[in-house]
Amino acid sequence: MRFVIIGAGRVGLRTARVLREEGHDVTIIERDANKAERARNDDFEVIEGDGSLEATLTQADLESADAVGALTGDLNTNFAACMVGRHYGCRTVLRIDEDYREDIYRKFASDVDEVVYPERLGAIGAKNALLGGNIRAIADIAQSLQVVELTITDDSPVKGYSISELSLPANARILAFGKKDRAMDIPLPDDSLETGDRLAVLADFKVLEDVRQILVGESGRATAEALSGGN
Repeated sequence: MRFVIIGAGRVGLRTARVLREEGHDVTIIERDANKAERARNDDFEVIEGDGSLEATLTQADLESADAVGALTGDLNTNFAACMVGRHYGCRTVLRIDEDYREDIYRKFASDVDEVVYPERLGAIGAKNALLGGNIRAIADIAQSLQVVELTITDDSPVKGYSISELSLPANARILAFGKKDRAMDIPLPDDSLETGDRLAVLADFKVLEDVRQILVGESGRATAEALSGGN
């Protein structure tokens, strides 16, 4: 696939490297001469110019691009680039650095294919490393929604239950299930829950503690409280 990345800063350049390592074709647009030169030294095709301008973006041949990743630290630049990319039929990804508020997310989410908040994702990773335990945050979906992975313990009240026998709070949904040491998959009604099995659950922060009590048991108390209280 072919991608156009706006911004050769920390987020943009790292994203470009990952895409290239996976065999994709990447073009970077960067207006800062020093950052542009660094990207060229990393053997990327670089267009030096303002990524918010259609005249600059078209130099990257958007008609043949699959997606535009507007990953600069300037929200206005990113939004303008996404609107141009959308006009040319590209998938659009918008980086935001504002405080993660529901109104900001909703303002831009309807106009682009994906909104990303790198600082928030980095914070989730750091929080998981600090917490450890049997509950792991995977992603923040919105201001009050989080996807968490929970591991069934010996103390779990539902150990030995099947998926169909689970009764979670109204604001929680099971997204995936994985047996111990196996990849996660779509949960099936007859899947049984044993020690070490994992469940990916979408839940409102307000019911995370209830979900923890049901699926993990008392051993996950501190972790669940930190997940719900630290956001």
